[in-house]
Amino acid sequence: MTGSSPSLSAEQGRPAVLAFALLRGAVAAGLGVGSIAVLVLALWISSPTSDSSPGGALRAAAGLWLLAHGAELIRADTLSGVPAPVGLVPLLLAVVPVWLVHRAARDALVPEEGRPVPTAAGAFAMVVSGYLLVGAAVAYYGRGGPLSVHPPSLLFPAAPVVAGAAAAGVWTAAGRPVGPPPPWAPVSLHEALARGRFRERAGTVCRTAAAGVAVLLGGGALLVAVALMWHAHPAQESFGRLAGDWAGRVSVFLLALVLVPNAAVWGAAYGLGPGFALGTASTVTPLAFSGRPALPGFPLLAAMPAEGPGTVLNWSAAAVPVAAGATVAWFTVRRAAPPGAAREDAWSPRETALAAALAAVGCGAGTAVLAAAAGGPLGTRALAEFGPVWWLTGAAALAWTALLGVPGALLLRAWRLREPGVSTDEGGEAAGNPQPVPVPVPAPVSVSAHAQAPAQAPAHEEALRASHGGDRRWWRWSGRRGGDAAGAAPGSEPDAASAGATASRPAPAAAASTPVAPPAARPSVPDRDEGFEPYDFLPTDPWHERTARPEGAGPSGNS
Repeated sequence: MTGSSPSLSAEQGRPAVLAFALLRGAVAAGLGVGSIAVLVLALWISSPTSDSSPGGALRAAAGLWLLAHGAELIRADTLSGVPAPVGLVPLLLAVVPVWLVHRAARDALVPEEGRPVPTAAGAFAMVVSGYLLVGAAVAYYGRGGPLSVHPPSLLFPAAPVVAGAAAAGVWTAAGRPVGPPPPWAPVSLHEALARGRFRERAGTVCRTAAAGVAVLLGGGALLVAVALMWHAHPAQESFGRLAGDWAGRVSVFLLALVLVPNAAVWGAAYGLGPGFALGTASTVTPLAFSGRPALPGFPLLAAMPAEGPGTVLNWSAAAVPVAAGATVAWFTVRRAAPPGAAREDAWSPRETALAAALAAVGCGAGTAVLAAAAGGPLGTRALAEFGPVWWLTGAAALAWTALLGVPGALLLRAWRLREPGVSTDEGGEAAGNPQPVPVPVPAPVSVSAHAQAPAQAPAHEEALRASHGGDRRWWRWSGRRGGDAAGAAPGSEPDAASAGATASRPAPAAAASTPVAPPAARPSVPDRDEGFEPYDFLPTDPWHERTARPEGAGPSGNS
């Protein structure tokens, strides 16, 4: 019974864990609705000309929250009396609910003490169910308000957006794995992917595609910023016409702020070539601004180029996709042929080209998704189409990054591997081909001259010590081998074996004039200091004699 208690408690706690995951999804939805409702109520209270009730303000907040998920709204209060659809999603407003549901799914799989962890599928289903239940209640509450939801848009795209964010949260809780194919796949496929390092290369492709999309968005935002500065006066006039009091100006400013990511996507589509639509009868591209635009009065739309054919200044927007293609090539080669890699360790040209091509496909797919989310209708008739065409924008992003990224990656790979195994470090020296360091040859030292000048020994030793970093061991043993009468460093007792061997050996006749040459080879000393190289500066062996010669041998190694 004792051994089965943990499993029984886990089985009994599983429904509670799933209910807790359901509650997490509902709380995430409630936090999103509450944040938008607080902001809308604050603007409603501060507006002196507002003629709506608090219930109307809350219904407007419910509609904005649903719009942030991609749902299409119906605006009943129009000048013509005909309800008009509103499907242009402010992308910055969508960040809050997407992040909340992502975090709820991720935290549902975090293990806690005394509570079992649900399965990934169970956590995903419960978080999504709790979130959608609150979404359905909010949609029901918003009926009859100034912005009511179009019911079919709750199924698509609102529900897939919630499911995608929850799936990303479950994937994050699992460590963002890029794993092998499912178990039912053929064994040969598993083996081929294992040999090809599928996980590593898939991660490289994903990072490269994300970098390409980020460069496109950054370049689009830069184009919009430059256009706004170029048309600063019209944008300021549009801002003044829309808002009279400070509460209205704050509302217009917040609306423009949440639409900044949309403007960045539009700028990227403009630089890629397909451009974007300003109504059903007008298209804006670098080549021309054609048709009759349906331009509502809004500050961001005042940054549009002049109507007519494009100029060289408009054509310069092509620098954005060029930079994206160069980024794809650079990020691919960073992993395919990193600095210092030998030719046999780098990816082959086929693998490099395939990785860059797959990254271009991912960049095109990501750009198409963002283009689809950044546009939408703002009304009927001429206002039914606003923003870039998603499939044209995605195809253009794929073409630019593939045509520039694949050849660029191959060229960068060839440049890095032009000398196999050789890389250049920060100092400009070749790390894979070290050059020989010249060893200074010291001047010959006369043994008799050193022995005949005992008064200069302390100064000589101090000079040797200073020239070699104050290493006491070096000058001590150099004094022993220098030929002094005691056979040891000053202040130390002579070794008996060494003294006897020295006294029994006759001095050579030409000792006064014959220099002592350095030994041909250094003896192997097992306990020597690896950072100490005596022959770089001394023609004698500085190590202890009993490690350099056999017992009873003389100073030169002769018995």
